[in-house]
Amino acid sequence: MTDAPHARVREPGNAASIALAILVHVALAILLIYGVHWKTEIADVIEVDLVRQIPSPEPVAKVEPEPKPEPKIEPKPTPPPPPPKPDIALKEKEKPKPKPVPPKPVPWSKSDPFKQQLLDEEKRLVTQKQLADDERKLRQQREAQAATARSKGLATYTDRIRAKIRGNIMLPPDLKGNPSAIFEVVQLPTGEVISTRLVKSSGHIGYDTAVERAILKSSPLPRPDDPGLFARNLSLTFCPIEDGKCS
Repeated sequence: MTDAPHARVREPGNAASIALAILVHVALAILLIYGVHWKTEIADVIEVDLVRQIPSPEPVAKVEPEPKPEPKIEPKPTPPPPPPKPDIALKEKEKPKPKPVPPKPVPWSKSDPFKQQLLDEEKRLVTQKQLADDERKLRQQREAQAATARSKGLATYTDRIRAKIRGNIMLPPDLKGNPSAIFEVVQLPTGEVISTRLVKSSGHIGYDTAVERAILKSSPLPRPDDPGLFARNLSLTFCPIEDGKCS
């Protein structure tokens, strides 16, 4: 058996590859053409839309400006008071005030008897008042002189009585210091002693008794030179040492 020549067998993969390559190139060409055409159309449409369909501008809302805060007005500092002007300048500026003009007396006629009588009566009253004042002052002066003279005369009269009584006092031997005793003596105008009363004790019974005995022994007491100085009741103070410092 003779072998027949082998038929050339085509590889199935080559045909498919070629076909696929052709399809890819065709699709790529279509895409390029379509893409250029689409870009051109889109550019035309966009250009027409931009020219013909410009949207009307929307009304812009008016924005009111915010009110500005009012600036705070700070109080202006009070200027310091001007320095006082010297007294000399004030005195120079002060104008002398006019002196008040005294009212002019109303002229009256001297021949008016009624007015003349009033003047005479006024003068008489002034004279009487002056005389009364002078008399009052003279009377007060005389009374003061009389009181002084009476006080001196009474002191002299009392000292004479106390001197006579003191000469009759027998001091006790145990007496110390200078105590004082006050006695009230009642007498007659003739000087005779009616009674004695111890008003304040010296604190030493013996001295009080000695003074009381001396008062009764001194009766009648000396009489004043002026009968007007006589006193029925006498208050007499006695102390052993008559130096004006009786305790």
